Parts: sequence; structure tokens; C-alpha cells
Amino acid sequence: MTALNRLAATIAARKGADPDSSWTAKLLAKGPEKCAEKFGEEAVEAIIEAVKGDRARLTSEAADVIYHLLVMLAARDVTLADVEAELARREGTSGIAEKAAR
Repeated sequence: MTALNRLAATIAARKGADPDSSWTAKLLAKGPEKCAEKFGEEAVEAIIEAVKGDRARLTSEAADVIYHLLVMLAARDVTLADVEAELARREGTSGIAEKAAR
């Protein structure tokens, strides 16, 4: 199991946890809108670091983005497996062709 799969499993396990005992549970208890807001904040921070060019800071912010993306997905009952299946469906398709099909 990869670190990403372990993280997704931990987030799923925290869905029913006491919000006072877990940051993830606290975020999930605030609802999908708050989870989306936190994801957006982290995405902006990653963009800033990408522009600055600090590789270590970008790596750190990217990890935050991935964590908050998984929390946001969990808040809407979308699993990492669901996302992986969608990526597999798109595999081998040109990005231009895929966008045109939408």
C-alpha cells in the first residue's frame, strides 16, 4: 500500500472520529464547504511556492494540497479509488481529445 493509499484510508477512518481528537475529523465535521475552502487555501499556497521556485517549500505545500484534496473528496464520499478509476479511464487519451469530449 502506498503512502497515498494509507493517507486516504486514515482520512476515511477519521470520518466518524471525535472532532476534538483529530484535525481530519474536525475538518470533516465542518462539512464539505469548509473542506473545499481549506483545499483552495492550500492550492493557492502551493501556487505561490511554485512561482517563487523554492523546491522544498513547494514539496511541502503540495503534500498539504494532496491531504486537503483527499479530505474534500471524503467529505463528498468520493474515494481515491474513484479518482484512480477516472484516471485509468482517461489513460491513453490525448488531453486535447479528452477536453473536447466534455
